Amino acid sequence: MDKYKELLEQAGRIGPELVGLRRELHRHPELSFQESRTAALVAEQLQRLGMKVRTGVGGHGVVADLQGEHSGPAVALRADMDALPILEETGLEFASETPGVMHACGHDIHTTVLLGAAKIIAAKRAELRGTIRFIFQSAEEILAGAKAMIEQGVMDGVDEIYGLHNLPSLPAGTIGLKTGVLMGSIDRLEIRVDGKGGHGGYPETCFDPIIASSAVVMALQSAVSREAPPTKGVVVSIGTIHAGTANNIIPDFVELTGTVRNLDASWRATMPATIARIVEDTSRAYRCSGKVDYIEQVPPVLNDETLTGFVAEVSDGMLGRDNRSEPVPMTYGEDFAEYLRFARGCFFWLGSGPQEDAERAAGLHSPRFNPDESCIPVGAALLAGIALQRLTAVSE
Repeated sequence: MDKYKELLEQAGRIGPELVGLRRELHRHPELSFQESRTAALVAEQLQRLGMKVRTGVGGHGVVADLQGEHSGPAVALRADMDALPILEETGLEFASETPGVMHACGHDIHTTVLLGAAKIIAAKRAELRGTIRFIFQSAEEILAGAKAMIEQGVMDGVDEIYGLHNLPSLPAGTIGLKTGVLMGSIDRLEIRVDGKGGHGGYPETCFDPIIASSAVVMALQSAVSREAPPTKGVVVSIGTIHAGTANNIIPDFVELTGTVRNLDASWRATMPATIARIVEDTSRAYRCSGKVDYIEQVPPVLNDETLTGFVAEVSDGMLGRDNRSEPVPMTYGEDFAEYLRFARGCFFWLGSGPQEDAERAAGLHSPRFNPDESCIPVGAALLAGIALQRLTAVSE
């Protein structure tokens, strides 16, 4: 049997066990930096495989190294573990038992996939030429977990890193893979517009920050439509606006928050000055003052060309070339990008949708998100195959 097909068959044999683990995680979702129960389950599973496990890394992160019998490079595999503050509406028998918290982004899938890969790889330890590091990360949803783990040395000695994210708009049994930019950068905007408040019946005596901030929101769209080339994939969105205490009082100030996304790292560097200029000048036109705190969060996810080719080889051998598509870059963001500051890597989409009309499936962060669990053994086999291929265990 072909080496990659054999890995897929091995993953299929432990598929029911993995689905059970996933459902256990799904019943008990935990928010960012609160993943203590999840981390304990992960650590127990890894210890059963005979691995030396480190816990409490960068919050509730879990790290385990599998040292091969021969020297060689260090390859890291990463999964995230945290859930979202969303009330689940799936009606599943294993739905969340924690009110207002749900695995609506599939991090329970990712955690289970990596545990499955660990089970497959551990059985081939004698063949390994190098080290595989398993990274189970907390707090991806708030873009803080990767940085926290890196600060505690999780990337020390790592030569390459790989990861995946499920995508319900792709059918289970397929992947989305591309070299270069897969996902954009994410930055946070915190804006304050100050004016002079007063009675709502006499607005002429005020410098109305609500009018000014409304103009600011509209003007910010010119940072995309009139200043950024469409190929740069720039998005500026305002998500919150807070002002005032009563319907008949013009407030002294307005606070806004938003997000900025870019597919181009060099263009990203221009955005703080552009947005500050628009906010300050627009506010001034309405006799107010505007201030911007531009908070850089994560860079784009940039896949290494050579390593992407290795992932394609594994996927094509395991699933067939027809089940690998090349997605357009997306303005989602992922703090997997932080690891790529320290080592080459590749991140790909794992199809988790239905076989027909996957594009209509409930999407990520939906309260009705319900991925096809058949993607779990597929993902486990892929990650195992990638790591083993890179350590030349299944390529000879």
